[in-house]
Amino acid sequence: MSAPGQLRPVPRRSTAELIADQLRSAIMYGSLAPGDQLGEAELAGQLGVSRGPLREAMQRLVQEGLLRSERHRGLFVCELTPDDVRDVYVARLAVERAACELIMRGNRGEALARLTPAVDRLAEAAASGDRTAMSDADQEFHQTLVSCAGNSRLERMAQTLLVETRMCLTVMQDVYPEPQELLDEHRRILDAIVEGAEERLLELIESHMVDTVARINAESPTP
Repeated sequence: MSAPGQLRPVPRRSTAELIADQLRSAIMYGSLAPGDQLGEAELAGQLGVSRGPLREAMQRLVQEGLLRSERHRGLFVCELTPDDVRDVYVARLAVERAACELIMRGNRGEALARLTPAVDRLAEAAASGDRTAMSDADQEFHQTLVSCAGNSRLERMAQTLLVETRMCLTVMQDVYPEPQELLDEHRRILDAIVEGAEERLLELIESHMVDTVARINAESPTP
């Protein structure tokens, strides 16, 4: 694992990968909303790209579950139900537990150097009361947490799940925790890493996810 600040090769990325990143971001922030149809010609013009790499990028997002294909109609941004939100959090728990185990058995110092500023940004957002900034900082913390594990497959899975988490905000807006509660949860996670308390860290990650699912269950209408 490279030390902080050490120079390393710059990854070469294809046009399709760059387009996929832009589409994920547009979905995450609602520029492409759930249920929206993607017009190939319009998107190619907006992005200034040819249709070949755009099609490749869109197919990647279909495989990731962010877009759905309807025969004779085209591609649409997926819509998430409360059941989908629960599924996202179950999957996130599996990914983040695995990441935490790797962090605790690897370079905790590097992880702390990256996660501490992420918690600081969450504290700033909580103090401001800006829920969008809080959500951004929350997402950044969890993306960084998985990235610190040094496992590219976990990181790719987390990327898709965190985009889906952001898409879930319309479903979750009434169950999102209060700013101080959210900040305290993340500080406890950071403290467990500082202290090398792996069992407590895994319990905190699980309760962080399970509590969210419990709030969703409480708010969802009974069939």
